[in-house]
Amino acid sequence: MNDLPGLMLALPIILPLLAAGATLITLRSSRAQSIITMVTLAATTTLSLLLLVHVDQNGPVVLAVGGWALPFGIALVADRLAALMLVVSSIVTLGVYIYATGQDTSRTEKSDDTPVSIFNPAYLILCAGVSNAFLAGDLFNLYVGFEMLLAASYVLLTLGATTQRIRAGVTYIVISLVSSLIFLAAIALIYGATGTVNMAHLSDRLSELPVDIQLILHVALLIGFGIKAAVFPLSFWLPDSYPTAPAPVTAVFAGLLTKVGIYAIIRTETVLFATSDLRAPLLVVAGLTLLVGILGAIAQSDIKRILSFTLVSHIGYMLFGVAMGTHLGLTAAIYYTLHHIVAQTAMFLAIGLLELRAGSTSLRKLGGLSTLAPFISVLYLIPALNLAGIPPFSGFIGKVALFDAGFHSSDWLVGILVGVGTLTSLLTLYVIGKSWNLGFWREPADADEPTPALVAEAKERRDSLARTGTWKSTVRLPSLMTGATAAMVIVSCLLTVLAQPLWQVSSRASQGLMGPETYTSIVLDDDEADGVGDGRHAPVPENGQGGER
Repeated sequence: MNDLPGLMLALPIILPLLAAGATLITLRSSRAQSIITMVTLAATTTLSLLLLVHVDQNGPVVLAVGGWALPFGIALVADRLAALMLVVSSIVTLGVYIYATGQDTSRTEKSDDTPVSIFNPAYLILCAGVSNAFLAGDLFNLYVGFEMLLAASYVLLTLGATTQRIRAGVTYIVISLVSSLIFLAAIALIYGATGTVNMAHLSDRLSELPVDIQLILHVALLIGFGIKAAVFPLSFWLPDSYPTAPAPVTAVFAGLLTKVGIYAIIRTETVLFATSDLRAPLLVVAGLTLLVGILGAIAQSDIKRILSFTLVSHIGYMLFGVAMGTHLGLTAAIYYTLHHIVAQTAMFLAIGLLELRAGSTSLRKLGGLSTLAPFISVLYLIPALNLAGIPPFSGFIGKVALFDAGFHSSDWLVGILVGVGTLTSLLTLYVIGKSWNLGFWREPADADEPTPALVAEAKERRDSLARTGTWKSTVRLPSLMTGATAAMVIVSCLLTVLAQPLWQVSSRASQGLMGPETYTSIVLDDDEADGVGDGRHAPVPENGQGGER
């Protein structure tokens, strides 16, 4: 039984990699590729759920890959935060893949938009990279996870090889390579200064360095992770990169990839540099990210670009919670991150349906969709209201929790951030309202550049209602795409229904991060060093909350 936790820790990385190889072998059979990928993602989701339950009940799990004693070996570590992120990312990647399968089998979609032979192995490698990043217990393994993401995401971003996608892909990969070089340089400096890259070991070693050296290393890591998380002023690349990709790729990128950067920032602030204080600069950056992102969204007329800018803006909320440096603030940041992964993914999936239905996502061309495509309108509206923070959705719960954490702080800068966050939330509601009014409520003929097909369909609807009193659209969208989108919207609503238990798990995860001692003692447990390769975990206190302080 001691082998089981370690196995659960390794399989979310190993299974997608093995499946990627299998899909390359079966290049000529799209059906075989789809079955392999679907089964692998479903298995990974199940394993992630089991791992979360185990970690929450028994404490963090550590695996030394190859049995090499830590801190010299490669460590995989799953505490509550890593397990939570792994579960949500697995659910999202499974849902998006089902959507992508429906898009590929749709006769209304160009076959070169999502070429299965390329998409499946690249997507599985992306999933393995995400899992590796969340479970990495040392900086170099985290770098490897990021590089797996980069290689796979460049392939996915340029599917179809259109000029626009190649241009966006070049921008994305150049920025990502710069970020990776900064991260790699920081790792080299850290190793040169401390002689280790194990995060738990670094927690002790970094605090022994001179303050100015700590500051340089700290800032270098934050810059590298900040580019990946798209925080201001390092977010300029995102609005031009994500909207050009196929709908499922945009959904998984927008919903998940930037959160890997946020996760790395959380580890940096709570494990590596817990004694270093960059709260004030981080709060300023969080405030600017909130404002610049939402002001950019206001200026856009395409729904994809609007959401890309609001994505940047909402990264500011997560960074705000981390920068507060309190248990309540970090709990709110974790909950808001989980909410945003699901809601943002659901939103982009709905926009993919909208684009397939109307032929465009430009607000200058859209209109009348609330009557012409009511189900798609509902699938769009629910996550839109969620992202805007309308009660009782999880976005509202997350923002209220962040503001409540701010009210409990005596720092005047935190108080300003609460005001900035409130203003940003109101502006987000304005942007969502404008998009809904222009794209869904007004008549198609009233658009600045009316779409002939929508205008004709609206006229047909009016004539049919006048003659018979009934009307039914003849346009049919792939049921698999619609079903996957509806399922993701339901999952986003479940974050509200299950808000209390999810908040409690987030709170326990935050409690374990408030001091690096717990994390360090678990990973570097000399008394159990011989058994570290068997997936050992922290002892369970009498209160039953493994790993709690």
